Amino acid sequence: MKLISWNVNGFRACLKKGFEDFFKEADADIFCLQETKMQPGQADFEPEGYKAYYSSAEKKGYSGTAVFSKAEPLSVTYGIDGKYNDEGRVITCEYDSFFFVCCYVPNAQEELRRLDYRMAFEDDMREYLVSLDKKKPVIYTGDLNVAHEEIDLKNPKPNMGKAGFSDEERGKMTELLSAGFSDTFRKLYPDKTGAYSWWSYRFNARANNAGWRIDYFIVSDRLMDKVKDSVIYAAVEGSDHCPVGLVLG
Repeated sequence: MKLISWNVNGFRACLKKGFEDFFKEADADIFCLQETKMQPGQADFEPEGYKAYYSSAEKKGYSGTAVFSKAEPLSVTYGIDGKYNDEGRVITCEYDSFFFVCCYVPNAQEELRRLDYRMAFEDDMREYLVSLDKKKPVIYTGDLNVAHEEIDLKNPKPNMGKAGFSDEERGKMTELLSAGFSDTFRKLYPDKTGAYSWWSYRFNARANNAGWRIDYFIVSDRLMDKVKDSVIYAAVEGSDHCPVGLVLG
């Protein structure tokens, strides 16, 4: 089974930058998006053989998630126990043997002005994932907006305390991983450097690979023995993020 996640930073814009080519080439069983920045029906994309599920923010041109699945889920829910639907941040698909949770975690923003909201979201999400994990294993993926350790970004020292690399955000990731979950990429490649999924549009960051790894596939610990690979498709363009993937055996 092959799963793909991609923050497309505007789905309609990404569709004009080769998205469909990668979608077809990837041939994923489940392909999910974050930061779609669209309302239902605004994107001209109806892939054959897939069921499509969208969650859009009330604010136009902001946030949003989507899931394309070859198999029809047993159920699809939006938000976290009814919360956070206003920003279209979470889609959960239930399958026979696992829950698939696509998420676009809120950015703490400059001067951490949205940190309190972010912390509440993190606590609610962790409790939600733990509750799902009691029923069946969980695959949690998306733009989680945090570089967990110094190895996960090119320039850790000047970014200490900034959005995406604050002690508070990194601490919440530690709490999640301590609650029975594994960061698949770092489990498989504990010492791999230069592995990033997001690059600023400024300062020629992508050409210099001055990036951050903030897009993840996190799974219930008991699923790790089925993980064959956790992939970062760094060469795929079309957004300031690249896709990430998970291969299960």
